Amino acid sequence: MPGELVALVTCPPDQAEVIAKTIVESRLAACVNILPGITSVYSWEGAIHKDPETLLIIKTNRAFYDAFETKIKEIHPYDVPEIICVPIELGSEAYLSWLNQSIG
Repeated sequence: MPGELVALVTCPPDQAEVIAKTIVESRLAACVNILPGITSVYSWEGAIHKDPETLLIIKTNRAFYDAFETKIKEIHPYDVPEIICVPIELGSEAYLSWLNQSIG
């Protein structure tokens, strides 16, 4: 099935469940895995930062990407949230069918 995506979004640990629940309730994602306890090292505004974050692994669909990105930017506390998507090349037909039925 074409169009399925895995989106990676990092966020502050205290925002992970709110973002995950909002995206699923909005039917812009079928599922969000919350991976706590990561550390991000990054350059921002000319300085190197190191912060605790949570990684959200989000299953969505390309057809709803624009609405998905808009919603993430609306509810995310960062000025420039990380939103990176990779296509799902292969997967269980039953799972991908459920994914697509859960979105939209």
